[in-house]
Amino acid sequence: MDTKIGQSYVARKRLFAKGLRDGRLTVQEIERALPPGALTAAERWLLYYSLRAAQVEIVDQVTGEVDPGGFEFPVDHPPTEH
Repeated sequence: MDTKIGQSYVARKRLFAKGLRDGRLTVQEIERALPPGALTAAERWLLYYSLRAAQVEIVDQVTGEVDPGGFEFPVDHPPTEH
């Protein structure tokens, strides 16, 4: 098994366990836990999405703001349906 993949798996597993136990994680502790270059942008998005779906609150440690998840659109440019 690729060491980077193994480290990433273990880090994500620990993050989920801590997030489920505590109900929240900071953006900074998530980023510190992941080995550099371990996740693509899509994999990183899926990690954050999955944590929020598991009812884990994601907070910015610096600003104290809660990551609302999803996407925010300016009022004059709402998403369109196809």
